[in-house]
Amino acid sequence: MLAENHTVVPKYQSIAGDIIASIKSGKIRPGERTFSENEIIARYAVSNTTARKALQEAEHEGWITKVKGKGAFVRTDAVERRINKILSFTNNMLQSGRKPGTRVLDSRILQTAYSATINGRKYTINAPVFKVNRLRLADGVPMMLETRYISMALCPGIDRMNLEDSLYEIYEKKYKLHLTRIEQTLSVEMLNSAVIGFFDLPSPAPAFRVEGVTFCSKNLVLEMEMSLYNGKEYRFVVEAK
Repeated sequence: MLAENHTVVPKYQSIAGDIIASIKSGKIRPGERTFSENEIIARYAVSNTTARKALQEAEHEGWITKVKGKGAFVRTDAVERRINKILSFTNNMLQSGRKPGTRVLDSRILQTAYSATINGRKYTINAPVFKVNRLRLADGVPMMLETRYISMALCPGIDRMNLEDSLYEIYEKKYKLHLTRIEQTLSVEMLNSAVIGFFDLPSPAPAFRVEGVTFCSKNLVLEMEMSLYNGKEYRFVVEAK
């Protein structure tokens, strides 16, 4: 008589299953904090390696998001970004019910012109140009890594502004500039080792790459951007009429 073949489920998968079951049942709701590694160790009497793998498994299955230094949280729905509408990151997050945040990584004044080709057309901002790199967050989760090149002829002294604020609000309130239109290109790529650390992701992940130019007043080029959007947190929407 042949012995029955019993498949043993790894402990970390069993724990991940418990976490996912709690989310499905509504015991832990979207945006709420779930078990930490230490709580899993105490609750299940397992090693920190097993606890870590359990959280990684739940994250891999798309149920939680780990935030460095804060813990693991139940994922909320992906943020929708409409590419045919001028909308600041700050307002986009507020409309999605999330708390926006900004971390300035680097900023400098360039004494040479900056040029980029968007939708097959070359655009130039004459010197001086203000360059700023920022990490944009929602509820503490890294959402977008952006580089912006801003005309200092249109925005003198912008290097002295609070760059954690919405740039669109600074343009409109401080410099009285009316944003008229934007042109953007959208592509998909994998986050490489040079930038993946900014997103607190354990392995390469998909991202949306947006390159754009923003115009103001009489079709003057106000700024150009190159941004990487966290592909796990964003969904781009296009409307056609």
